[in-house]
Amino acid sequence: MNARKTTLLALASAFSLTVLTVGCDRTLSKQETEKVKSDGTVEKKEKTVTEGSDGTIRKEEKKTVEKP
Repeated sequence: MNARKTTLLALASAFSLTVLTVGCDRTLSKQETEKVKSDGTVEKKEKTVTEGSDGTIRKEEKKTVEKP
């Protein structure tokens, strides 16, 4: 029984260390704009800057246009 607990503890420790090492992306900035034109068209822009767990910076821009 004692060996079983030790094995489970070792596996749990290895798993949690892996999760902590990998990490998650961190959002550095996020900007959203919405513009309505005279013809009723809605233009939305979203700019996001994130930092990965390895230190890389990623910029993402998304633009959507909705016509009535």
